[in-house]
Amino acid sequence: MSNAGVNTWERPVEFFNLVSQRAKGLYEGLDDFTVELLDYSENATYLVKNPETGEKRIMRVCRPNYHSKEEIESEVKWLQSIDEHTEVIVSKPIPGSDGKYLQSVTLDENNREYHCVLFTFLEGETPDVDNEEKLIRIFREIGKTTAHFHKHSIQNWGEFNQIKRPIWDYENLIGEKPKWGRWQDGKGITPEREELLTRVSDVIKERLEKFGKGRERFGLIHADLRHANLLIDNEKKLVQVIDFDDSGFGWYLYDLAASLTFIEHRSYVPKLVEAWLEGYQTVRKLSEDELNEIPTFIIMRRMQLIAWVGSRDNETAAELGAEYSEQTDQLAKDYLNKFK
Repeated sequence: MSNAGVNTWERPVEFFNLVSQRAKGLYEGLDDFTVELLDYSENATYLVKNPETGEKRIMRVCRPNYHSKEEIESEVKWLQSIDEHTEVIVSKPIPGSDGKYLQSVTLDENNREYHCVLFTFLEGETPDVDNEEKLIRIFREIGKTTAHFHKHSIQNWGEFNQIKRPIWDYENLIGEKPKWGRWQDGKGITPEREELLTRVSDVIKERLEKFGKGRERFGLIHADLRHANLLIDNEKKLVQVIDFDDSGFGWYLYDLAASLTFIEHRSYVPKLVEAWLEGYQTVRKLSEDELNEIPTFIIMRRMQLIAWVGSRDNETAAELGAEYSEQTDQLAKDYLNKFK
């Protein structure tokens, strides 16, 4: 998921289809491959496939003005580091004919560069959020996988702090500089609901200021480990991770909240959290302070998503609509009852 309302696409999809075709020529061995649009929302994502052999790649044509060239190059470096130094399975970047992982195409009269990255293709299924029993089992593996990410971030904290990626802190999530828009502009935000969520926001801010941003709590994270960005290899029972477009610096526990994207209000969530923690703590232990703060990250992510739904014009946002804000009321009240 990406910036929702500020940097919209300035060109029709046909233009980016041309960009992808031009970009294909910047990689060796793709002459016989076809390019097919998979998704045109946050970025333009394409399946690059050899119809004879079935060999596949994924190409991302990056949304203009969302990430700088340096930020995309930093994403590639982190992916390579994860692949080389952890057991996490990720979709790996593939270099172009010139050896560079970031390729740029210029098509328009303004000589604007459109950045493209090619990735390996991973086979697998996204978790089914309606299959509670299976989802709970998967969440143990998601927790374990996430802990490997975080352990790697902490061990390389100094090095990673030198790279350029977005910062996902309170101000950029739901505060004064929200990257995905203001939750106050979400669908179904009545005066009463705004008052309720304002009180929640104040408590979140106060608690996170006390919680702090020490290296054991705040560092380089995926930031969008929702079910759509996870592919399950059912044979090997492995969680594979894709789409690092929103990766950046944030609280490690925010990755847990992101795993609950759009389902935070469902009755089985406590079981998912328990399973996630069980898997996570086989790799990295959490303190009592961290465990106590989990509800803060879940409700903060929920409020960020209210902003996302309110500022998007796509199928997912339309499907969630005002009901998503309405279903937040009980979560908000429970949070205030716990911490206020």
